[in-house]
Amino acid sequence: MAKHASRRSCPCGTGLPYDDCCGPLHRGDGAAPTAEALMRSRFSAFAVGDPGYLLRSWHSRTRPSRLRLDPAQRWTRLEIVDRTRGGLLDSTGTVAFRAHYRDAGQPGIVDEHSRFVREDGSWVYLDALPR
Repeated sequence: MAKHASRRSCPCGTGLPYDDCCGPLHRGDGAAPTAEALMRSRFSAFAVGDPGYLLRSWHSRTRPSRLRLDPAQRWTRLEIVDRTRGGLLDSTGTVAFRAHYRDAGQPGIVDEHSRFVREDGSWVYLDALPR
């Protein structure tokens, strides 16, 4: 995993320090309480270069066998556009988001509507809804 200054703001955009936000989830010191929190932690995992967390937080049915992150791609900002369900007492939820990045100096955006479910009691990423 790439180094991320622990007292700097978390890449997910909450304004909290990384060590108080997504850092504990990445280290396995807790689980995301909501689908949105999982989405934010997954964005942060892309931003800090943690493919292991991305694989661990992916549904077993749709998870790839391995994941390589592009070191030239720098994830810069996350916008949550909408969410449905995905709360503390739910078992499914969706999160629509825009993930901003820079690749070879050029800006880009991933615009996705993701589905999340609970697997063994924890939120995991299932897949993206078709546009």
